[in-house]
Amino acid sequence: MVEFVKDGATGMEKVLLREPGGATAQIHLYGGHVTSWRNERGEELLFLSSKAIFKPPKAIRGGIPVCFPQFGGFGALEQHGFARNRMWAVDINPPPPPPFAGTGPNKPYIDLVLKPSDDELKIWPHNFELYQRVMIGFNGELTSIIRVRNTDTKPFTFTFALHTYLSVSDISEVRIEGLETLDFLDNLQEKERFTEQGDAITFDSEVDRIYLGTPTKIAIIDHDKKRTFVLKKEGLPDAVVWNPWEKKAKAMADFGDDEYKHMLCVEAAAVEKAITLKPGEEWKARQEISAVPSSYFSGQLDPC
Repeated sequence: MVEFVKDGATGMEKVLLREPGGATAQIHLYGGHVTSWRNERGEELLFLSSKAIFKPPKAIRGGIPVCFPQFGGFGALEQHGFARNRMWAVDINPPPPPPFAGTGPNKPYIDLVLKPSDDELKIWPHNFELYQRVMIGFNGELTSIIRVRNTDTKPFTFTFALHTYLSVSDISEVRIEGLETLDFLDNLQEKERFTEQGDAITFDSEVDRIYLGTPTKIAIIDHDKKRTFVLKKEGLPDAVVWNPWEKKAKAMADFGDDEYKHMLCVEAAAVEKAITLKPGEEWKARQEISAVPSSYFSGQLDPC
């Protein structure tokens, strides 16, 4: 089921997706932003700050912001680019889906598109089309399919990320598997390059890292909730891991002082090697997140 509604608190337009088993997703047209993902029991799986601001030009703190055409401070634009704080449109005539984007009667979806206005062209002078298909699968998995098309007469280069905020019970009881032995850029140390030494990533202080050349599957294990998020991705070789911890959380106006305990960002990204598109070329990527029982273990992190 696909339903178009207005948010009662903010008046903003949003789309509700509901699959037959009861799982749901909510997407605000502002930012093309997934702001809710619930399983068949109604449990919220994404983190959304209680202080999130749903008002332009502020980006919404939580959910899945779309970072384009720049991730973080990797360029001259505003932090994470402008796509996350612009109004997207429902695409009534989307391009044919890429091969990995199959839909069916059990997979409700919505197609959104962002094209530059004069304001965007003043700060980033490139004509483009940014498409996003958001889909709920029959097992409740949440899929985002991204494509960027160069509609300009000259090449352009960009970086990209799906800035996914996951809801966790207690950050100190969470571990990430699948990124062991990989190199990463540490944003807390001026993007210096290190190699991950642990057998898993755990958390006892602020973390802000860009893992490079990551596998197509990553597991985020929440011991208290006995639940594992499995993140699968294509076309997004990097993975950003972020938790602001106590000091930085208190410094953010749109983030609760103690909310860092209940969130973790694991972001499928293309950052280290920027993407260049010639006129008429298209780039595509895919992210799928599922929540499975905690019996999931790292030995299942095969490359499929």
